[in-house]
Amino acid sequence: MADPPRAAVRELTVLPRAPLVAAVAALLYALWPSAQAPTAAAAEQEWTAEPAVGGRPYVYLEGLPGTVLEDRVSVTNRGARPLTVRLSTTGPKWLAFAENPVTVPARTRADVPFAMTVPASAAPGDRSARIVASADGREVAVPVHVRVGGPELAALTVEDVRVDGDLIRYTLVNRGNTVLTPRLSVRADGLTGELLRRPARALSAELGPGRRLDLTEPWPDRPALDSVDITLRATAPGAEPAEATVSALYVRWGPVIAGVLGLGAAAGCLALWRARARPAPHEPTSPERHLAQAGVQR
Repeated sequence: MADPPRAAVRELTVLPRAPLVAAVAALLYALWPSAQAPTAAAAEQEWTAEPAVGGRPYVYLEGLPGTVLEDRVSVTNRGARPLTVRLSTTGPKWLAFAENPVTVPARTRADVPFAMTVPASAAPGDRSARIVASADGREVAVPVHVRVGGPELAALTVEDVRVDGDLIRYTLVNRGNTVLTPRLSVRADGLTGELLRRPARALSAELGPGRRLDLTEPWPDRPALDSVDITLRATAPGAEPAEATVSALYVRWGPVIAGVLGLGAAAGCLALWRARARPAPHEPTSPERHLAQAGVQR
């Protein structure tokens, strides 16, 4: 078989290596993120924590004061090594775990029992808590909704009403065991009659049992000089209306001082005018001059 021409051999052996290496490197770089993403996602899902009852995003417990409520939280370890998980809670300190911390073998699910002891003195109403599972620098929270049975009580008070410049400050307090959506009306009466009347309106806040909420009412066009009684009236469904009244003396010193100075200047001008308009007093004559004027000589 004849040897290939020398020119052809030169073309086969002298290939441009630099563009080929660059193309391979670019291909690997393009594939690197997509190859790494599943690994990172898998690492993130190596373990999970959730309610033991499937299909429920939170643990729900309900009972009367003085009872013990029980449930379980599941920790699933999908990794290839044992996993130690520490459990903690936020919210009511009523939870206790049957085991803590918990070591879960590889590729295993462990259901951890826990008990919630509702104090005998607990007021009826709703509570919120969380079970927090921690491992490998990561935390997973499982919400817990608790309802303490018993008669519901809706009670609302208005407290600490005070005046601060153009603001009326006050505090709403939920004295009951239900969540309230309060409404507020404002009335102000001065020496000359009604100065302000704002009808009841819903406040953009919910008030949980036992919570206090500090709020303000603006009054930019308050009087310059007046003695005012301000009444706040708060209502909420199921609760008795609550009222609080505060008395305030509004004094804007700038206009007052200007008015006093103006009155003083006016009084001074009036006194000066009266002094200039008053006739000169009659000068009394001596007896001799009177007699001389009468034509009598001694």
